[in-house]
Formats: sequence, structure tokens, C-alpha cells
Amino acid sequence: MNQTTSNPVEDFAAMLEQSFSTQETQEIKDGGIVDGTVVDIIGEYAIVDVGLKSEGRVHLREFDDEEGNCQVAIRDVIEVLIEQCDEENGIVVLSKDKARKRKVWDEIESASEADSIVKGIILARVKGGLSVMLQGGVKAFLPGSQVDLRPVRNLDNFIDQEFDFKIIKFNQRRGNIVLSRRVLLEEERKEQKSGTLNRLEEGQIVEGVVKNLTDYGAFIDLGGIDGLLHITDMSWGRINHPSELFQVGDKVQVKVLKFNSESERVSLGLKQITDDPWTNAEEKYIPGTVVQGKVVSLKDYGAFIELEEGIEGLVHVSEMSWTRMVKNPKQMLEIGVEVKAVVLDIDVSQNRISLGMKQLEENPYEKVLEKYPPGTVVAGTIRNIADFGVFVEIEPGIDGLVHITDLSWTQRVRHPSEIFKKGDEVQAAVLNIDNTGEKPKISLGIKQLSSDPWDRIPYDFPIGKITDVKVLKLTDFGAFAELVPGVEGLIHISEISEDRVDDPRAELEPGQVVRAEVIQLDPQERKIGLSVKSAKRQDDLADAQGLVDASAAGATLGDLLASKLADAATED
Repeated sequence: MNQTTSNPVEDFAAMLEQSFSTQETQEIKDGGIVDGTVVDIIGEYAIVDVGLKSEGRVHLREFDDEEGNCQVAIRDVIEVLIEQCDEENGIVVLSKDKARKRKVWDEIESASEADSIVKGIILARVKGGLSVMLQGGVKAFLPGSQVDLRPVRNLDNFIDQEFDFKIIKFNQRRGNIVLSRRVLLEEERKEQKSGTLNRLEEGQIVEGVVKNLTDYGAFIDLGGIDGLLHITDMSWGRINHPSELFQVGDKVQVKVLKFNSESERVSLGLKQITDDPWTNAEEKYIPGTVVQGKVVSLKDYGAFIELEEGIEGLVHVSEMSWTRMVKNPKQMLEIGVEVKAVVLDIDVSQNRISLGMKQLEENPYEKVLEKYPPGTVVAGTIRNIADFGVFVEIEPGIDGLVHITDLSWTQRVRHPSEIFKKGDEVQAAVLNIDNTGEKPKISLGIKQLSSDPWDRIPYDFPIGKITDVKVLKLTDFGAFAELVPGVEGLIHISEISEDRVDDPRAELEPGQVVRAEVIQLDPQERKIGLSVKSAKRQDDLADAQGLVDASAAGATLGDLLASKLADAATED
């Protein structure tokens, strides 16, 4: 606060003169804004002469600057608002702050009526938008929909920034001011758009700003008009999402691929600014060439290897290993890993390169025929059991198949799991190797490790042969009996006894040894018919002729008679 010492007489004369002058030029009334002169400072008030009989007073705090220092001196001319004027009672209430605010509101109202621009600083985020402080200290509201041309997700980014605005709603009585920044941006964009449309041409390289990102591309602001840069036109290489290359606000140079001035649609390309790497790919990636690249994608059917930017090759799962059954490339590879491969084929028209990894290793199947000729006995582990046989791994990655028919000479196997389980160690003989395909098929046999007992059956058990057999199992129609291990014959229910038999179980039991005659023999079908009653009849006949000893030896009746005749001739 500044106070000065002056001559009272001179001061009075000056103030009186100013008072008369003010009365002539301004209308004094409640709510009016007039100029006044500070004539004295008493206590907490500045005494102000506005040309009335009585002087008014203004509290000194209304003269404080931003740092809180009072800035007023006698003879200062100030604008004040007359809050109350009662000259008869000598009451004059003045306000400098209200005069200033009234003047600011009047200026804002004039700007609203003239549709002119006002400046303001965004203070904070409020419900539905932002709070803005206009010049002069008046607060206004900026709706979220009026902040930018497009909806803004994060309004906090605008806080503490100064912008130009248009007033779209004004009500001084309610103290309501609504602003719009979008209106100005639309006007600016409209002007830019007109200029851009006039100069835009297909094939032209232009600069723009990334305005928005989507899964399928990026929208580039070219100056009042947006163009679409599709994800497929961003790079010659693989891109999963535009955010891998761009961020909103980035400046980028692009090529105009298509332009329709009527629909105002613009298609842009970035990769088209550089040469297509596939142009010389056929000369560079000749089949048989060893290449190196990075795994960029894994699918169920294989892995894509980036050989250079814009060129990828596919390693199919079948080309990853000679011996391993690769069902998914994740078993062998992971994204980002550097690998080597061999170019198998290239089709430039389709932008395709076929690669192989197993070709970098020696093919183990090439020496299978040399290493395992037919007849070779091998040892291995049962790796898998199927309905039709068992797979035996004879060395890592190399399997042979033992068909169900090659498991046993004599045993009737309905399913291989009846005699084997996964993980069993077995021996087998190599029967055949089919090397016509890429991966040879090896046929093995387990029964071939021993001779076929049926090779001797016609000689050892001819029709008419009587021998001891062991009952194995009983059925409603007869009994199965074992002649030698692995060879069975059927004793039909009608061949059990001379008497009628209704149930074989009443006459025989499993494990019982009985004498039976071979009455049927079919080596090809591996079937033998036996008869207990016929053997008993032959035994009875031989006994009656005194041939008990020969018959007990298991000979046929013809053998017994021949032996008897030979003995008689010797006696003669």
C-alpha cells in the first residue's frame, strides 16, 4: 500500500474538479460501473470519489496482486461498480473486483455475439468434460464431445494447456459459459481439406500424421482428410498389429495408392516406397541353398522363418526331423529363435518358399537296407500297440511293424495286447523293407524266430495215429486238446464216447490226459480232428489180437499189424 503526503488544499481542489468532470460524463446508479479517484486511505479501506456528495470506500484486499501485495495510491483512477448508492444517508458501497468481473463478462458476451475466439487454460477434469479458465479469471465448461474432432479417451492429457475456443452457449445471469474447441478444428480441417484434395494424386508420396490405429490398419491425417494405410501395405514382412510400427501422433511418409475425389477415400501404402524383396528372390534362394532366419510364427502345420524383411519360408512339420514324429512345431522351435534350413522349393508367383530342417542332417533311412537286410534278428522296445500289430523301435526314430499274424505260429491272437504290453523288450526277425517311400516300412516277425511246428504235424500225427492228448478247454460242441505245445485238435462231442453225450463237461475236464485218434488233418487250415471213442475202439481191437504193447507205444493200427506180420515171418 502506498500512502503519500500532500497539500490538503490542493488535493481538495483537484478532487473537486475531477468530481465535477466525472458527473458530467458518467451516469451514477446502482449496478453501474464508473471511474473513481482514490482520495484517501483510511484503515483497511481506500476512499474513492465517484462524483457524489458522499465518497465511497473499497476494501484494500481488492487491490492485492498475485503475490498478495496491495497496489493502490492516492490519486489512482480506478473502475468501480456501485453496489449501493444512498446519498441522503451518505452511504456509497463500491467494488473494484465486481467492476472488473462485470467488464470481463461484458467482453465475453461481446465475443459470444460476434462469434469470435477466446483463449483459456484447461484447469481440471469435471463431470462430462473439462473446466476452463478464460482470460479475466472467468470459468467455463468444455464438454468432452467438444474437445477434439474424435472422442478423446483420456481427457487428462489436455490439463494445463492453453487453447483457442468458440463460445457455443452463454448465460451471464446464471454464470454459464459453454465452449467448443471442436468447432475451430472443424473449420481449420475444412480449409486444409480443400487444399489437400486439390493437390492429391495417385502415386504421390506425402507426409501425414498417424491419427488412429485399428487391428486392420492405421488412419493417416494428410491435412483435413484421412487416408487408410492397411496393415498389408505397411511392410513386405509380417506384421501382427499396426502398433508394432506406429504410435498415434507419429509422422510418416506414405504413397497414395488410390484416390477418389468424389468419395474422398484415400488408400495409402508404406511398403510401396521400397522395392519388393521378392523381385530377386528366385535368384537368391535356389533350391538346395542353406539359409538362416528367425522363427516369426508357429502354426499346427509348421513354422514360418523370416529370411529377410518381407520374405518368409515355411518349414512343414514333416520336414523338421527324419525320425521324430513332430505333431506340433512347438515341440522343436519357439518364436524368436534363429535357425538354419535348406531351401526345398520356391514359387515367386505365390510368394512361397518351402524349407526343410531335417535335410541338414544325414538321412538315417538311407542305410536301413544295408544295416538290416531281411533275415536279420533285431532287438527293440515295443513303442506302440495297435489292433493290427505292434511297433518295435529298433533304434531311435526307426520302427518296425510286427503284424498280428506274425506274432505266433500256433496261438490265435485276437489282439496283440493279449501277449504284449507297451515297453516290453522283444526280439524279431526282419522280414521285408519297403523303401519306395521317403520313410521305409520295415516288416518284422516274432514267430519267425522259431520253426513252425505245423511243418512236422503231417509226419508226426498222420490220420489214424493214436496218441495221448491233454484237454485244454471244454465247449458245448466238444473239447480242445493239445497234441504238442502250441498245436491243438478238436474232439467233437460225437467223438467222445460210443454212448450219447449231451454235455462234454460230464465226460471230460480241463487238464485231463486222454487217448485219441487223429481222424482229420488239414495243415493249410491248421485243423486237426480227434476221436476218443475211435482210439478206444482201436485199443480194444489191438488188445483182442494181443497187440497191447505195440498199441501202447502210440502206433497206428496199420503199424501194429505190420509189426505182427514181421514177427511171424521171422519165426518161420
